[in-house]
Amino acid sequence: MIENKIRKSTVTSSVPAPSELGLAPSFGFGDRIGLATPGHIAAVRNSGTQIAPIFAQQSIREMTRTSRDPRGVMGDAMNALGGAKWESSHGADADHLKTPDDVNRTAEAGFTFFTIDPSDHVDQKADDYSEAQLRELFEQVRDSAEWFDDYRGKSVKLSTGAEINFDEVTLLRAAVKYGVAIREAITLANHIRHVQTEAGRDFEIELSVDETDQPTTLAEHYIIAEQCLKAGMKLVSLAPRFIGELEKGVDYIGDVAALEASLHDHAAIAEELGPYKLSLHSGSDKISMYPALARATRGRFHVKTAGTSYLEALRVAAVCEPELFREICDYSRQRYNTDRATYHVHAELETVPAPADLSSDQQLQDVYLERWETVRDGLGFTEAGRQILHCAFGSVLTHDRLGPALRSCLTSHPDAYSDILAEHFGRHLSALQQGL
Repeated sequence: MIENKIRKSTVTSSVPAPSELGLAPSFGFGDRIGLATPGHIAAVRNSGTQIAPIFAQQSIREMTRTSRDPRGVMGDAMNALGGAKWESSHGADADHLKTPDDVNRTAEAGFTFFTIDPSDHVDQKADDYSEAQLRELFEQVRDSAEWFDDYRGKSVKLSTGAEINFDEVTLLRAAVKYGVAIREAITLANHIRHVQTEAGRDFEIELSVDETDQPTTLAEHYIIAEQCLKAGMKLVSLAPRFIGELEKGVDYIGDVAALEASLHDHAAIAEELGPYKLSLHSGSDKISMYPALARATRGRFHVKTAGTSYLEALRVAAVCEPELFREICDYSRQRYNTDRATYHVHAELETVPAPADLSSDQQLQDVYLERWETVRDGLGFTEAGRQILHCAFGSVLTHDRLGPALRSCLTSHPDAYSDILAEHFGRHLSALQQGL
């Protein structure tokens, strides 16, 4: 049985297995190294928050880049929970699933929160097509958008006062952009239901449509969610692409007031069709927008973080083994232009001083881990150094020497890592709590 496989890899069988978290506000602590969970636990305990935690969380993409697997991710988290004598409920997020094999591997390891990512089937250029192009392309996806005529001419008035008008061009664009993606998401959700039902285990599903260049419109959100729910998807949360910029490793870039107004509209859709939670991906360090997210959703939110725990691991190296940190900064710069390909980031190497140009260890830490301001295209940006380090995590962790050296640094200074994470995530949880 799956449960027995989990317990064999843990310190104690008294730790509750991962479970559904439902509509409770929740927070995902990604751990790319396998040593961060003690700090995550400390953050939750110190904050006194009622926000439900997900400790075992990693995407298939991250596992590939770090040479880990679902069993290892689950085992590392459960071992830490056993060591901390954790007795409360917690979830386990199999993130950014794209194939049935992804589902099978994570289900066997005991994950209960399955994040479907149909981004490979989204037409990223749809927002730029002319009406004539949309009509031509629609003929190619018509079979994947059987819902098209059901929405034609329809309008929906949300509780916020916003009105969604499903005119023909809006529907054509939604069908071309998301028609195939919706179909594929439903197919994968059906596979998740089959696998988990056969194993006798509960599950919940999050749908990710956030990895697009343009924000998700209200009409797109409505169609995606309604079609998935009508197909029987056990949808607990949905991650739209919100307005503004949600880049890796930095705070929210944009007008928080405008964002909050938009969040209220998206939350109104989630309430009307579900209810289900709104999910914030790339949620690391987006502290300025957390209160708005919590307020707009009335506590029905999920926040997903991952890279920030890796960056805080590098802070341990910066403090305890500064020469190692300097090497990691150098190597991350070498890898950045290659590794950034799958991320939306603004950092450019020429705007961030090279380690050789920074004489002191404190300067190096300030530039690469703090809010060092750089300029690109005449605009000021902060924390560009963090993005360079963030994107190269896989290259560093799988490097023959740097990866083991970083792990050795963290295992030699476990209390430092735990304390740094507890303080860092304490700020995250406190900001979310402000809006509850």
